[in-house]
Amino acid sequence: MLAQAAGKIAQTLVVLLIVSIASFSLLKLAPGDPVLLMLGSEFDQASYDSLNKALGLDQPVVVQYLEWLGSFVTGDWGISYVGRADIFNLVVREALPVTLTLTACSLGLAILIGVPVGVLSAVKKDTIWDAAAAVFALTGTAFPSFFLGILLIWIMGVQFGAFPVMGFVPPWEDFWAGLYHLVLPSITLSTFFIGMIVRVTRAALVEVLDQPYITAAKARGEPGWRVVWVHGVRNIMMPIVTVIGLQLGGILQGAVLTETVFSMPGIGQMLTNAVLGREYMLVQAGVMLTAVLFILVNLLVDLSYPFLDPRLRPR
Repeated sequence: MLAQAAGKIAQTLVVLLIVSIASFSLLKLAPGDPVLLMLGSEFDQASYDSLNKALGLDQPVVVQYLEWLGSFVTGDWGISYVGRADIFNLVVREALPVTLTLTACSLGLAILIGVPVGVLSAVKKDTIWDAAAAVFALTGTAFPSFFLGILLIWIMGVQFGAFPVMGFVPPWEDFWAGLYHLVLPSITLSTFFIGMIVRVTRAALVEVLDQPYITAAKARGEPGWRVVWVHGVRNIMMPIVTVIGLQLGGILQGAVLTETVFSMPGIGQMLTNAVLGREYMLVQAGVMLTAVLFILVNLLVDLSYPFLDPRLRPR
């Protein structure tokens, strides 16, 4: 198992290296001159040359990349062009906690609703419950998240005033107020993934419930809930965990729109404002951090397989 884990970690490092090259290229290929953005409209050639050298832009591209990669690993991400703020603080200490909180709540809501509905659909196969679950899943996956967010704001926020429609309160500062502000954004972001989890859970469990060991468990007189949840659901954890890991990237992408719609100061809104303001170093850092999070989560998913299915353990 250690050899398998080492191989997967090595593959992950290669992927991270490729992503870092792509992220660095994003800044180099972007239109505009970062030196001009920082100096403004009035400057002399000496000031331009001095700042260009201070930023290391007079070095060969390979040297610039290696210096940038070393700075990224050590947390020295530089200063934003326009705001003149420390990028590490903006991304990691201010925006990242908001996005992680929204992602965790949305993912938790998707699992808490998607898995039970998928199980119900599989157990009640070819009944009205199965049809209702299929309609529910299809509606969730087909509904655009940004439109759902606007609809929830208009109905639940404007018409009924039941929930706040913008802003973020850290749950670690005020737990209940934080959850109150996360209700609508979490529903908006999780709806698509609820539908995905329902469909994957149903398809996997329908196949498992036809296996001989399920028939044997029923013949032994075990309760129905135990047959389904212990012998059935336990054996479909791999596809569920896989789809959760793969869809994390979609959740992070969806957070861009969701945070913008609900004015949440997370990485999504930060990237949107950075693109509009041509803060390319800020965009670069946000994209790189998001990619690292997605890759590391999928590494953890790969490493969890031998624990979820003993058949995958080396003998």
